[in-house]
Amino acid sequence: MGREELFLTFSFSSGFQESNVKTFCSKNILAILGFSSIIAVIALLAVGLTQNKALPENVKYGIVLDAGSSHTSLYIYKWPAEKENDTGVVHQVEECRVKGPGISKFVQKVNEIGIYLTDCMERAREVIPRSQHQETPVYLGATAGMRLLRMESEELADRVLDVVERSLSNYPFDFQGARIITGQEEGAYGWITINYLLGKFSQVSSNEILRDPCFHPGYKKVVNVSDLYKTPCTKRFEMTLPFQQFEIQGIGNYQQCHQRILELFNTSYCPYSQCAFNGIFLPPLQGDFGAFSAFYFVMKFLNLTSEKVSQEKVTEMMKKFCAQPWEEIKTSYAGVKEKYLSEYCFSGTYILSLLLQGYHFTADSWEHIHFIGKIQGSDAGWTLGYMLNLTNMIPAEQPLSTPLSHSTYVFLMVLFSLVLFTVAIIGLLIFHKPSYFWKDMV
Repeated sequence: MGREELFLTFSFSSGFQESNVKTFCSKNILAILGFSSIIAVIALLAVGLTQNKALPENVKYGIVLDAGSSHTSLYIYKWPAEKENDTGVVHQVEECRVKGPGISKFVQKVNEIGIYLTDCMERAREVIPRSQHQETPVYLGATAGMRLLRMESEELADRVLDVVERSLSNYPFDFQGARIITGQEEGAYGWITINYLLGKFSQVSSNEILRDPCFHPGYKKVVNVSDLYKTPCTKRFEMTLPFQQFEIQGIGNYQQCHQRILELFNTSYCPYSQCAFNGIFLPPLQGDFGAFSAFYFVMKFLNLTSEKVSQEKVTEMMKKFCAQPWEEIKTSYAGVKEKYLSEYCFSGTYILSLLLQGYHFTADSWEHIHFIGKIQGSDAGWTLGYMLNLTNMIPAEQPLSTPLSHSTYVFLMVLFSLVLFTVAIIGLLIFHKPSYFWKDMV
């Protein structure tokens, strides 16, 4: 075989091997790509099905037993775990009436209480999913029958409750205790139930408006609920509301504002012969009275400080002022800050309510009230009295004494007066008769 033939044979062999390698690689790549595609499709289907799978119902359950005087009823409630405004949207899903009388009738047969509650508690097992048994709270509230039993014998009432608690604790629920609720609590909880079911609470999450008679008609202001409880006086009344803000809308009604303010004065209790309010002693109203500081500034703004204005006239003018539209008030008093301007209706009404109903001033004694800003150039307020009181508490020091005694002072004054008189006489003689003076000297 020649060199040319050998070269051709080698070239053909090499090309054939290269072709086989390419074919093998192509098949493997196609297989890998196909397998990857199948895996990707399966994964997409799995993810899609998992993501769109119906979620299990995320709810909570609760059980309340109403142990009344004539019978006991068990109620099962259900609500979404996601609360609205921090309050569970609760629905009743089951009611089971326990056969037999109220639990107070078992005072002489407490060993039967467990059997007495069995049927309804077993019904609760069936209604509530097993997976939620341990996290379902159970409460028992005893009302009139047990209240009467406790009045007769607290020991017997506690004995009945102890057996009830032991019986309910045997079930797989989260028992929270049994207690006797007061008549006031029963009424309050009933009020909550009625207003909740009528949708009154939710109507407050959608319409957070407070119509206030102590502000002028047309006045509006948005208030943060948290701002209501920032002062020490209101902190103890803090409560959770289903909204963060509310809007005040003024209606400008003096009489309604007056009635609201009177609710602040407790006049139902007086341990003395006569009281102002809140059990504070009030002496007879005699003589003249000076009203200063805020009393003066508010009444001065309202142009009611004149002693010639009667109490009836003051009240009538306050009614008219409060009823004026807010836009009209702002125009009439353009130079006054709105924060202060908006509160004069309330402040004036409060002062009148305090003086008339709080301190019991009448139309006649009103004439003895003097609204005072200054007296002899000094502001009528607490600061001067405060200083006077403190200076009275400072120990008095010894008065400063003169350097000389009185007798020494008189003697020296006479002596030097005589010397001065003598010098003056001699001077006059020298001035008028100098020759006579020098002749004598010679």
